[in-house]
Amino acid sequence: MTDLVQNLAASGREAAVFERIEAFRRRRPRLLDEVVTLAHGAGGKASAALLDAVFMPAFSNELLRMSTDAAVLTLPSGERLAFSTDSFVVKPLRFPGGSAGHLAVHGTINDLAMMGGRPLALSAAFVLEEGFPIDSLREIVADMADAAAAAGIDIVTGDTKVVEHGAADGMYISTSGVAAIPAGRQLSAAKVAEGDAVISSGTIGDHGTAVMLARGDLALEADIVSDTAPLHELMECLLAAAPSTRWLRDATRGGVGTVCNELVRDCNLTVVLDEAALPVRPPVAAACELLGIDLLYVANEGKFVAVVPAGEAADALGALRDHPLGRGAVQIGEIRAEPPGLVVLVTAFGGTRIVDMLVGDPLPRIC
Repeated sequence: MTDLVQNLAASGREAAVFERIEAFRRRRPRLLDEVVTLAHGAGGKASAALLDAVFMPAFSNELLRMSTDAAVLTLPSGERLAFSTDSFVVKPLRFPGGSAGHLAVHGTINDLAMMGGRPLALSAAFVLEEGFPIDSLREIVADMADAAAAAGIDIVTGDTKVVEHGAADGMYISTSGVAAIPAGRQLSAAKVAEGDAVISSGTIGDHGTAVMLARGDLALEADIVSDTAPLHELMECLLAAAPSTRWLRDATRGGVGTVCNELVRDCNLTVVLDEAALPVRPPVAAACELLGIDLLYVANEGKFVAVVPAGEAADALGALRDHPLGRGAVQIGEIRAEPPGLVVLVTAFGGTRIVDMLVGDPLPRIC
């Protein structure tokens, strides 16, 4: 991969092409829509345009502009907390391997963990549609309670609202959480450097594919289950083995391709991914190929992408593979300096293609 990227950068023609592509991609996304669409919730370009045009101008502040999975707050005592919030509108509410209740707990825990935080407590708020079965509500709440207990986290406060029949699709859940960040622990795109290794903690595409098939619209059957899981303990294993870890992100909406684009946007370097190294289960690969969906954009709920120094990559992989949630961990790429601001995929046939940020929403309401 290194020789390939160096050759691309050294070639005048290819360098000129990359320069034009980079200039195009670095234009801030503009909100041209007059109404909200499903694409605005997909985590890709439309989401970024909505954030830049509506939310950022209204709420602008230093912490929000960092656009991280959780805000890092420094208390008067000097201690630091990670604070995050999320909403869950997955359809269907139950799917192979999990439910909206599991996602609501795991999603917020994982956002806190990606900042190096040790989760302390969660809140939960529910918007319920009139007519929603109480037994179904009990099941989802029980899933949340089980997920929180398994993760060692308490749900300590919350809220419930009910809307008229037809005003919501059964149930929506919002959770927030706080976590303590140990002294000296800092994860940031600004720390990423040329030569660093890009690691996936396991197989990609499991969650989005499981939810897609569970809807029953595609007449496809496959042995695919969601990977939804809490990642805070796996994060601790990684940081213990690779204390100089630069950056973490759980690849949820928009998948690995989109989070890598967010990384290069913030660090102005290049992520070079190796298609042959991407870990994917055969049924997931087959389903995505059949439906014409790019695996790099399919959501995950129990995997993260990590950037670690090359010298710590072997230790990082060893530690991840020793944990049940990280047994499929592999290095999927590396950080290069040229061409800056791009994500490049080296294909299995030796060619290359640009991996842009997700456009549109091929799999709406997967979390």
